[in-house]
Amino acid sequence: MLQSFEINENEFHKLKELVYQKCGINLNDNKKELLRARLGKRLRKLGMDSFKEYHRFLIEEDDGGELTQMLDSISTNLTRFFREEKHFEFLGKEVLPAGLAGLRKGERLKLRAWSAGCSSGEEPYSLAMWILESCGNGLGMDLRILATDISTKVLKGAMQGVYHESRTRIVPTELQRKYFQKGCGKWEGHLRVKAEVRRLIDFRRLNLMEPFTFSEPFDFIFCRNVMIYFDRAMQESLINRFYNCLKEGGHLFVGHSESLMTLSHAYRYVRPAVYRKEKKD
Repeated sequence: MLQSFEINENEFHKLKELVYQKCGINLNDNKKELLRARLGKRLRKLGMDSFKEYHRFLIEEDDGGELTQMLDSISTNLTRFFREEKHFEFLGKEVLPAGLAGLRKGERLKLRAWSAGCSSGEEPYSLAMWILESCGNGLGMDLRILATDISTKVLKGAMQGVYHESRTRIVPTELQRKYFQKGCGKWEGHLRVKAEVRRLIDFRRLNLMEPFTFSEPFDFIFCRNVMIYFDRAMQESLINRFYNCLKEGGHLFVGHSESLMTLSHAYRYVRPAVYRKEKKD
């Protein structure tokens, strides 16, 4: 019989403070049971007897390996292909045509995008497919998509690009044929994103609390349904650091349940959940 662990208020609040300090996630008091259930597995694996012992271990360990395991355990990863499709429509109808129209004869369209909080990879793969379709299959285009998440577990799966067919049903049939391979044998019932799409994406672990040290700015950033886990101070800090990572005229896409209305920032509102960094005169 598996050992069951209890967590008292003091232990919960110490772990809650540690999670906030390390990754900005603000766990509500109603997350106590979730934390107990998910981290109980870590205690059993490590042979520990209490959450007090586990918290002390997290504080004292040198390499941060267990902290990563803890964050993997408590992260919620909910996504799907072409989620909030109006964002993709806006990209295809307004952002990408404007970029193409601004090219001089013989120039290649250079695009740099960031999927922040990419989870299991559906968002960056959706972005890649949509851009390829909107720009003539990427002919003459220089496209790179950075996809980051705090969870090493989901990133490992995302890099493989393998999904059960139940998760790809929302993808139009013509795009499935064009950009996915059907599995066979033990992989029957699964589809894998083709190599020509996978190689456009750089998956990388990144804690959004850490400094951003990118070598070039982004044309657009997708950070959707991530800020709901942060408090107001963290949200404001994050969107302003995103602002500094965007090109002039670049766009920030947030979740439709999120808003920048109460936050201090320099973006211009474009439409629901879409904001732009204005070009300087």
